[in-house]
Amino acid sequence: MKLRLGCRLKYEMQQATPMIAMLNVHFSRFPDLEQADFLRSVPTVPFESYRDSFGNWCTRFVAPEGLFELGTDVICRDAGAPDPVAPDAVQHAVQDLPADTLVYLLGSRYCDTDLLSDLAWSLFEGSPPGWDRVQAICDFVHQSLVFDYMKASATRTASQSHAEGYGVCRDFTHLAIAFCRCMNIPARYCTGYISDVGEPEPYAPGDFAAWMEVYLSGRWWTFDPRNNARRKGRVLIAIGRDAADVPLTHSFGANTLVDFEVWADELA
Repeated sequence: MKLRLGCRLKYEMQQATPMIAMLNVHFSRFPDLEQADFLRSVPTVPFESYRDSFGNWCTRFVAPEGLFELGTDVICRDAGAPDPVAPDAVQHAVQDLPADTLVYLLGSRYCDTDLLSDLAWSLFEGSPPGWDRVQAICDFVHQSLVFDYMKASATRTASQSHAEGYGVCRDFTHLAIAFCRCMNIPARYCTGYISDVGEPEPYAPGDFAAWMEVYLSGRWWTFDPRNNARRKGRVLIAIGRDAADVPLTHSFGANTLVDFEVWADELA
């Protein structure tokens, strides 16, 4: 199938403000794009692109004072298959893990493993290691948190999400990642698009999504504690330790997001 992916973000800038955007489709999906995934702005400003330490494609620029619009629109080919399942995928001993996965065992800005370790072991020590343990973590997080878009917070940590009992997709993901890391399973944060292909209507308004990847049986696997389901039309934008590594936009000055639109629609 083909998906039309994109976004339009409109800001009110109080003054000329440097920004970094992370809105391009991840390089692992570049072969699936039907044309280059260019960012566009109104008014037009010069862009400079680079890769960060996780390999994500970033764009830096200076947004002028006043109304500023940033967006992208691209066609992406997709197999149309749900996220893969591997119930026999095994958990590696820490000493056997590849060196580049070890950073995803450590606590991070929003995944405060030091505060959740005892709880994680009390909840999940009895579950079979590997795929079943990760699924048990996703089941617990999905059942423990109530999704509430109106209670989104840019500063909420995994332990705070657990204590408060609500959050948005990034909070579900942070809590599941923290539990996985506590159980010595490498887990990393993902942000991107999820289509509504195969889902019952009515559809919620479009938005970016967060999920996680865990390292089992020598590769990374997708898990989605917010939806706790294998979804179709999932397209990655960026990976990191948590949301602090992959902000869709980061501004170095005061501004207001006055409007936004996100789409991930199947083309007929």
